Amino acid sequence: MKTRLLSLFLISSCLLHAAARAEGEAPAAAPAPTPEHTFTGNVAFVSDYRFRGISQTWKRPAVQAGFDYSHASGLYLGTWASNVSGNSYNNGAGMEWDLYGGYKLAVTDAITLDVGALAYLYPGARLNAAPGQPTSNKYDNVDVYAAVTAGAFSAKLSVAATDYFGLDGETAGYAYFNALPAKGSSKGTAYLDLNYGFELGQGFNAGVHLGHLWVRKYGDLSYTDWKLSVSKEMKALGGLTLSLAVVGTDADKAFYQAGDSAARRAKRLGDTGVVLGVAKTF
Repeated sequence: MKTRLLSLFLISSCLLHAAARAEGEAPAAAPAPTPEHTFTGNVAFVSDYRFRGISQTWKRPAVQAGFDYSHASGLYLGTWASNVSGNSYNNGAGMEWDLYGGYKLAVTDAITLDVGALAYLYPGARLNAAPGQPTSNKYDNVDVYAAVTAGAFSAKLSVAATDYFGLDGETAGYAYFNALPAKGSSKGTAYLDLNYGFELGQGFNAGVHLGHLWVRKYGDLSYTDWKLSVSKEMKALGGLTLSLAVVGTDADKAFYQAGDSAARRAKRLGDTGVVLGVAKTF
């Protein structure tokens, strides 16, 4: 009798243990499906707006904002804007407005291809032939691009489908701080953008960037730029991301300068500098 009771007790204990274990090991919930439509926005304040290593704000602060739409198929559209300096983009609204769109294709879980086009617009801005002498030539530029992302690494090649920010045989004499010999259209100018990001721990992220610009027919304007950055999302500050970057180029100082409205007090726009930023994505 005692043996039978002991057997029943052991069997019951095993069944109860198995039931409890089954409750604690419920199958993991399936991952949420990718939404068909995704909308995101972003806003940022930076101490200097650097584009391809060159200051666009005469080494002064910028306020920037953007809005993006993506479809589950891989199609996307977006817009982004920033203030820029009238010393670099004369006679305009002091604004850069970007419009872009493209298609992303996931080749594997780790590799994504991206092709698209991006238009850089400067409302009202016209190149000056001399201080206070505007022309009809615009700074607007359109790039087509192809990119690949593999894990933490990305590479992107952009090629100008228009004259590169207004540079052609007519504007070569006054588009940059010093005159260039007229050599025709700069269409086909290319920029290679290489990036690698990694975690530093404690919520800090770091990035390394290397880029090179080839200006078609105007080789004196070609240069290499680089950036080292670190950032951290501050949840205690409502999800704001703080960033610090060191940016530099080997751009020829004779061309990459901008003076004030009287063409004086010129600043070298490609010098190495520190850029501080605070951003929010929503």
